[in-house]
Amino acid sequence: MSKIHWISPLVFVIVATIVAGGANYAYAEKQTGDIGISFKGLVDPGFGVLDPENPKNELISEDEYGKTNGPLRIDFVPNINFSSNKIVKNDISYPVDSLLFKGIIAPKGNFIQISDYRDTQTGWSLQVRQETQFTKQDKEKHQLDGAVLSFDKSWVNTPNGIPKYPSVSKEVIRLNNLGETYTLAKAEKGTGGGTWSIIFGTSEDNPNDEKSTLVPRLDENGKPVIDNSKDNQAVYLNNAVRLTIPGRTKKEPGTYTTVLTWIISELP
Repeated sequence: MSKIHWISPLVFVIVATIVAGGANYAYAEKQTGDIGISFKGLVDPGFGVLDPENPKNELISEDEYGKTNGPLRIDFVPNINFSSNKIVKNDISYPVDSLLFKGIIAPKGNFIQISDYRDTQTGWSLQVRQETQFTKQDKEKHQLDGAVLSFDKSWVNTPNGIPKYPSVSKEVIRLNNLGETYTLAKAEKGTGGGTWSIIFGTSEDNPNDEKSTLVPRLDENGKPVIDNSKDNQAVYLNNAVRLTIPGRTKKEPGTYTTVLTWIISELP
């Protein structure tokens, strides 16, 4: 069974594999002579969107975001926005806008939240596929030929008490081939149970003392850009997620969008 969600301004499709009969429960068994109790699966706390760097805290998102249902699911996929940029003739790489949430005056790296509360942890994979090139939504359907999305500086965080971590790529993941599926994270059998944030980039407050990938977005006068809809927070750029466009690519003023498919699936 699949769940599909379309999200603006960039359009995303989310596909999830749902495990049939995978409800979580506590199982009580009575035996002849003695009475024993055993428990199967993990208790699903039904978390909302968690702070990827401090997962004990929930975040308030008023924006539409992608998610699926079931014991193995995607809890959160954000919109990805590169804002407005000047047209240049040379090769250029644009960093993505970092994530802002109301009530927390601090930008966050871009992340996807995964939950696995199946009875048995058989493993899962998180993948992404870019379906189309960035295209201007007008009569001509002009495309940014050769434009490539990339994801870097990936790491994992969790509120789980005894974590068995999934693995993430330590290399830059470039979506060079349209329609090809790329693996972002993978949980082998016996790992990946509970709730996980797959994060690209870090703020200065990250728990691993990593160098921040976030920098303020400045206007043409060198002043910070402010988002009035997010408690007047300053907008930050995240260098861990980038859009690279060749200088030879013809660029016209306007808004360009693409379609990403995010896939969460159980391993055999």
